[in-house]
Amino acid sequence: MRVLRGRADSPNADRNATAAMLERTAATGEAAIRVWRPHRQLAFGRRDSRADGYDVAKRVARATGFDPVERSVGGRAVAYTGNTVAFAHAVPLDDMRVGMDERYDETTRAVQRALWRLGVPALRGEPEASFCAGDYSLQRDGKLVGVAQRVRKNAALVSGVVVVRDHEEIADVLDPVYAALDVPFDRGSVGSVEKAGGDADPETVVRTVEELLVGDRDTEVVAVGDRDD
Repeated sequence: MRVLRGRADSPNADRNATAAMLERTAATGEAAIRVWRPHRQLAFGRRDSRADGYDVAKRVARATGFDPVERSVGGRAVAYTGNTVAFAHAVPLDDMRVGMDERYDETTRAVQRALWRLGVPALRGEPEASFCAGDYSLQRDGKLVGVAQRVRKNAALVSGVVVVRDHEEIADVLDPVYAALDVPFDRGSVGSVEKAGGDADPETVVRTVEELLVGDRDTEVVAVGDRDD
């Protein structure tokens, strides 16, 4: 398994690094993992970009200090503060029509075990009116983890977010953004590792999530920005 570490110099370059990871998995059949701390930004999903209030939502994000970007996977808007941890698992596919639930389940269970190791007894599910609502979420004193999936020919990308700290700041920006998008949102639904009493050092979270996603597979570690050919 190929493991990418680090962050590119800009949000755009960082997104390209994950896209290149997925392309390589599709071409070679080798799975890959990436766990990192994205730049401060507010990432909108494809459904958000089609909403009537999308332009207003982007202006709100900028006004509160979050650069708006669009991500390729599904789901709704997610805020990254710089302490927030993202993960991405690129999985080779023989048939893109099968295995979606299994991929979701495998990744969600691995992240759940990582949270347990960090001292957070997170369970599947999410509060009402959570950010980026979905069936494969984890909660403890609020939503901690959201997971999304993108499927393409020969590969799938199962990715998500772990809220480590800054749950109040995240609620502050998502409240008006979701209002502009006309999506239900309860600011009290946002949790964090810190709020749940776990080890909230972002780099510790990165290492722990990576370890549990990789499991016992042999790895090749590559720094983001190295040639990926």
